[in-house]
Amino acid sequence: MPGPLEGIRVIDLTAAVLGPVATQILGDLGAEVIKVEPPEGEMMRGIGPARHPGMAAYFLNVNRNKKSLVLDLKRPPAREALLRLAATSDVLVHNMRPGAAARLGIDYASVAARNPRIVYAWASGYRKDGPERDRAAFDDVIQGESGLAALNAGPPDGPDGGQPRYLPMVVCDKLSGHVLASSVGMALFARERTGQGQEIHVPMLETMVAFNMVDHLWHGVFGEPEKGLGYPRMLTPWRRPYATADGYICLLATTDRQWRNLFGAIECPELAQDPHFCTIPARTANIDALYTILGERMRTRGTAEWRARLDAADVPNGVVNDMQAVVADPGLNDSGFFHRYDHPTEGPCVTMRHPVEFSATPAGFRLPPPYLGEHTEALLSELGYSKEEIAEITSRGPDRPR
Repeated sequence: MPGPLEGIRVIDLTAAVLGPVATQILGDLGAEVIKVEPPEGEMMRGIGPARHPGMAAYFLNVNRNKKSLVLDLKRPPAREALLRLAATSDVLVHNMRPGAAARLGIDYASVAARNPRIVYAWASGYRKDGPERDRAAFDDVIQGESGLAALNAGPPDGPDGGQPRYLPMVVCDKLSGHVLASSVGMALFARERTGQGQEIHVPMLETMVAFNMVDHLWHGVFGEPEKGLGYPRMLTPWRRPYATADGYICLLATTDRQWRNLFGAIECPELAQDPHFCTIPARTANIDALYTILGERMRTRGTAEWRARLDAADVPNGVVNDMQAVVADPGLNDSGFFHRYDHPTEGPCVTMRHPVEFSATPAGFRLPPPYLGEHTEALLSELGYSKEEIAEITSRGPDRPR
């Protein structure tokens, strides 16, 4: 069955992670995604292990369900070909700074002039109308500026003295990519109602501040940040996997019922009546003491025994998996989440299935990640270009700025 975006054509001018994540989601959901790359290829083609040059692991992981079209947009014939392609498309996505898009002649006004119905979606570090609009920003920068690196600092008395730390992933890129993809879907829905295209911009900084502050705006919700920011339960150094007699376990109780059940499971039922722990506000105010008690009790039994007790008490819990354990997880493998396929040039590969299930219009795996320029001739021919014109468009002639 076709995906929910079948029949939608997307021009993908993105690079790195944020944009490719967004366009891969659109491709998974059925859109035809045309990845436009410079002659040297997109930067991610060289990051990670590879069997052949230009087809590295990171690239393969964020570029399935796409076609590759090579265009040197600094050359007028190639830029004109892109605008001709835009006239046949529903969506254009990029993650350039606004000045770069304008210099290439592919800003919203230029593209909308060829196709007023197009959804023109882009992401950059900062608001498009702000003083920092053309500042460079990558994930590490936004982790710092959004407060995330400070939130992830170790305890002040820890080995690093409480220094800020990055999360070990490009979380800002990936989250902003998901926001960009969902925003495209909403704009397409609006176009179905109104017939009008529009411009979408996702600023990474505001996106991540909004994400982080859901938990931590706290007194700031009332315009009184001086009284304190940050959800204490999230910030206590005791919020971490608990050491058991033979490993680690994760658990979380939230409701009064779950806490009563948890207190019974750890053989401390009297805590359910303790005024320090009997309500949500009380537990929040005394979270360090509460988590200290849990930490001490968890050490008294093995992980398997605790899991059995907590399951019987209906308290959410789980083991701590490293990356190897995640990849080997029987449930994830039996469900087909880790999808094994044979790439036409790279051989046996693994990708991850789109996790969201649609009962009538499911996501799917239709195209393996493309080699550089794999679909250039076919796509340009479809636009009406002759072989001679295609040769001119794809040449690296003297009109290319050096």
